[in-house]
Amino acid sequence: MIKTTEIIRFLEELSGLDYDDIQPHTDIFKDLNIVGDDFHDMIEKFAKLYSVDMSNYPWYFHADEEGFNTGSLFFKPPYQRVKRIPITPEMLTSFANTGSWDFKYPPHEIPKKRYDLLINRLIFGLCLIFMFFILFKKCKS
Repeated sequence: MIKTTEIIRFLEELSGLDYDDIQPHTDIFKDLNIVGDDFHDMIEKFAKLYSVDMSNYPWYFHADEEGFNTGSLFFKPPYQRVKRIPITPEMLTSFANTGSWDFKYPPHEIPKKRYDLLINRLIFGLCLIFMFFILFKKCKS
């Protein structure tokens, strides 16, 4: 049986914080400032280390994404469409002991397509075309 103290040690190692700074009810995202890619890496390491089935894990309820998302000015990304639910060491302990991400989420709908990311790709593509156009024009002169 896995104890909360073991999960706290796991988080201590990842966060660089002292063991005493992490409590069973600590919000890992907000209080430990494990956010973005670091949060996703932590969850991935946790699942692998404790053999937790993550098939019922909707990341957008618990964390954000890394970087600036221009497309989010027009279409909200998944994590802005739901109310964030904190993950605590106590919750991770429970999931580690059951071997699955066993959490009941509120009803919600997330679009199948990420239009915010589509806009980001479109902007990037237009910038590339513009840069090649400028470069081609300079080479001709």
